[in-house]
Amino acid sequence: MNIVVLNGSPKGELSVTLQYVRFAAKKLSDHSFQIFHVAQTIRKLEKDEKAFGDVMDAVKKADAVWWSFPLYYLIVCSQYKRFIELIFDRGQEAAFAGKFTLSLSTSVHFFDHTAHNYIHGICDDLQMKYLGAYSAAMYDLMKKQERKRWIAFAEHSVDAAMRRIPTVRVYPPLIASTFTYRPAPSAAGVDTAGKRMLIMKDGQQPTGNIDALVQSLAGNFRGNAEIINLMDIDIKGGCLGCCKCGLSNICEYEGKDGYIDFYNEKVKKADIVVFAGAIHDRYLSSRWKMYFDRSFFNTHMPTLSGKQIAFLISGPLGQIPNLRQILEAYSEGQEANLVGIVTDEATDSTEIDRLLQELAGTLVKSAAEGYIHATTFFGVGGRKIFRDEVYGMLRFVFQADYRYYKKNGFFDFPQKDYRMRRMNALMMFLTKIPPFRKKFLKILKEQMVKPIKFIAENR
Repeated sequence: MNIVVLNGSPKGELSVTLQYVRFAAKKLSDHSFQIFHVAQTIRKLEKDEKAFGDVMDAVKKADAVWWSFPLYYLIVCSQYKRFIELIFDRGQEAAFAGKFTLSLSTSVHFFDHTAHNYIHGICDDLQMKYLGAYSAAMYDLMKKQERKRWIAFAEHSVDAAMRRIPTVRVYPPLIASTFTYRPAPSAAGVDTAGKRMLIMKDGQQPTGNIDALVQSLAGNFRGNAEIINLMDIDIKGGCLGCCKCGLSNICEYEGKDGYIDFYNEKVKKADIVVFAGAIHDRYLSSRWKMYFDRSFFNTHMPTLSGKQIAFLISGPLGQIPNLRQILEAYSEGQEANLVGIVTDEATDSTEIDRLLQELAGTLVKSAAEGYIHATTFFGVGGRKIFRDEVYGMLRFVFQADYRYYKKNGFFDFPQKDYRMRRMNALMMFLTKIPPFRKKFLKILKEQMVKPIKFIAENR
């Protein structure tokens, strides 16, 4: 079989994920592997039609296509996202149609599922035959059992492609709307009460109804609501994955473009931040992805803690639950309060006007109260993953994270609660005694609710 690998790492040959591909190629020596570093060379692929055409020609001749990538902010890096946009923008869907495919990632398993869901959706949109996702921890290849697991997956996938098995489309085609939002004049009835309001909008075409949504929301405020177009920010390129920022939050781009100053002076100092973007394929634009990726100079520290945030989306968000989950997870991971998400899916300008009016009022009210919504699995689970990684394997790389986590009490390991450990040891011993065990099970439900019930009734 002829397998084309689309390497989605900006580090090219130095990609950790690519080493899994190299290992598989060695074990599957009867098959040929052709690798294209599409993320690392995205600028060339944008400008050089022949270079892009060479990749498409290879895809057309391939028996299978492997999507190989590291995780960047809940999906793929902006460079890989841009490559995917080019496929659709340049009408190259036919090159992928009918090809057997899989997705391979490396990460610390922080929202790796949303990244694979995204790629799976793209493969379905390209009418490819998706064989599955393989998500490896960064150093799994160093473990014998994990090497065995990865090769078994690769062999099964190659066998399935050779037998040309039937596959099922999981993600239905997106149904685009032609609705044009025409807002009524805003009443400017919400006093920002001195709160700093920042609205960032997507300038990458097509922008859908974003401009109208932004102007309508801003018009509801009596006070300054600063609007910034992402295309006006001096951003030289996407995150390079170099991890230079890990030591002391100094980015490789420091002093080379305007992104860091913009983030520090505008985003971090705002009280209310609104993200406005149009859907491009099954995410926002690659420009928005570049914005999120480049904010990683803050590494794994929450930089929007205590802020009120909202999203204005133009496009079929309701048809992409994976994207909604990404937006919600981003908000919780940043320790911000997601006040709401307003889209143009209602296809009713009056209804959208009312939604934006309510959003404006709630943003300011929540900011005045300092309200932050209760955290779900997205925030709790993510924090525990980063806590363990920063304390362990990644400590020497992300030293800035370690200092921040230690200072702010993130290292809240349960084994450090010695009182609870002593109680558990005692209770585990006592419950092995039949008479105690019988009584314990009889009163368990009552005792579990007792302290909570006391608070509910007496505070």
